[in-house]
Amino acid sequence: MAEVPENPRKTPRQARSRATCEAVVEAAARILETEGAEAFNTNSIARRAGVSIGTLYQYYPDKQSILAELIRRERALLLADFHAIPEHSATPLADMVAASIRHQFARPALALALERLERGLDLDAETMALTREIAAIAERLLEGAFGKLDLTSRLDAIAIARALINGAAEGGLPVEGLAERVLRAVGAYLSAAP
Repeated sequence: MAEVPENPRKTPRQARSRATCEAVVEAAARILETEGAEAFNTNSIARRAGVSIGTLYQYYPDKQSILAELIRRERALLLADFHAIPEHSATPLADMVAASIRHQFARPALALALERLERGLDLDAETMALTREIAAIAERLLEGAFGKLDLTSRLDAIAIARALINGAAEGGLPVEGLAERVLRAVGAYLSAAP
């Protein structure tokens, strides 16, 4: 497992440097989507971003740190979708499932590439923090429909939904009717949870 720096080498402070970092991360995303992990290297990322390799290295020491930043960006987008679900939604579970599916299928090739490449990075603590934050959101949103749910039940529900959604994204399960199937599986599990 590659050790990944917590943050980029240099923190961009000005709008121009932030735009450069965003361009680097988006270039990395596009390479993973269109060319795959084999083409994912700092030279191709710099070229796609329209920056010099020296500029790239000012901010990111290697391709793993760019990958980690891309994963963090995508996770932040998912969390923003979950946080945007209204506190008193009439369909909180459906809203959470829809946000998850929307995130997975917005850029499906990228989502699948990140799922595979993430395993090679040392992001376990961040992954667990993300899962626990989603579980906390679920606790807040789902209490009205399912009563007080313990942490294990919420984590299990997240794992069930993730397995079904990833299975459909990988082509092993049909995409048609995915939301309904995830709702049935997770809803049935949570209804039976202690």
